[in-house]
Amino acid sequence: MQSHHKQPKRLPEAIEVVDTSDRPLGVMPLDEAHRQALPHRSVLVIIYDKDERIYVQRRCRSKAIYPGRWDLSATGHVKAGESRLGAALRELEEELRVRASNLTLLAEVAACPETNWEFVTLYAASGVVGAPSPNPDEVMDGMYLDRDELEAMVENFREMLTPALVAAWEGGYIYPLEG
Repeated sequence: MQSHHKQPKRLPEAIEVVDTSDRPLGVMPLDEAHRQALPHRSVLVIIYDKDERIYVQRRCRSKAIYPGRWDLSATGHVKAGESRLGAALRELEEELRVRASNLTLLAEVAACPETNWEFVTLYAASGVVGAPSPNPDEVMDGMYLDRDELEAMVENFREMLTPALVAAWEGGYIYPLEG
């Protein structure tokens, strides 16, 4: 006898919509917040290896925004009721199946058209347990790049990168301790 069980329908991800000062106003589905260009929160995390190379991921083609482009190590939205730190740790586990013992704040960027109306918080992960193992539901591929390789990607293949990765590079956030 054949089973005809339907996959349970995934509920839309619920996020907090915020005002221009990053104060919560209400909760709604992420796709609706994007459709209406309403301010909300996201996190970006950079993983470095022992040689100070950064891990970049290639976004799944099924992603609504920037499908198939190379991005920072782990990225995602802060869910309703979740802290930014909690979201960053969750995204590391969901996307790359790794845990970090510490996250260091590198930058905070206010919501604007260039961030898709997201208040962005950028972290560097340290004490990473395990090697990145991309979750195929979230990430197509990944690799470590050294500073010169990343610079070449930004200069020559910008259209293959997310604006967040380019902004982090150009803002000096990826290698903040170096001159």
